Amino acid sequence: MSRVLSATGDQLASALHLLGVHFLMGGTNIEESFHQKPAALIAALAESPEARLRLSLIPLFLEHPEFGAHVRSAVQILEGTARLTLQCYYSAAVFLQEKYRSRLNALIGEKSSLPNLFSDELKLKAIGGPDDKLSLLAQRHQALSGEQVNWLGTYQHAAQVWLKGLEIQHS
Repeated sequence: MSRVLSATGDQLASALHLLGVHFLMGGTNIEESFHQKPAALIAALAESPEARLRLSLIPLFLEHPEFGAHVRSAVQILEGTARLTLQCYYSAAVFLQEKYRSRLNALIGEKSSLPNLFSDELKLKAIGGPDDKLSLLAQRHQALSGEQVNWLGTYQHAAQVWLKGLEIQHS
């Protein structure tokens, strides 16, 4: 693990809250160590030992697709599992953004599309709709990680929890 910027879970959650990404509980202290360092925040989340923090990458990219411009920089400084986590969670956000485009537009306004950065590297075919792409990504994630995890359910859980929170805020 490269440990780009050592941070506690509370610091990472606070950085997300500061960005308006309300996916996690906690993190109420003002955390500005990641201000102006999006690649460092992305890498720190991907390296986190806490699954909830790694998973928050998906809502981060959905809320702030402009962070997609910093993903390649973050990937370059990551290794192993953290690198794969970032590639797969970012790709999931790409497909989830496509799947929930109209719902997202209604809740957070029209945002730019996340560029599809890793389909070639992950050997994903760009055919079918977002559900097909998410299913294929989940299969590849499982094969590449060697973990028997329901990755499809994991990706969808992140999006649904975050979207439900947005809907509650807007009601």
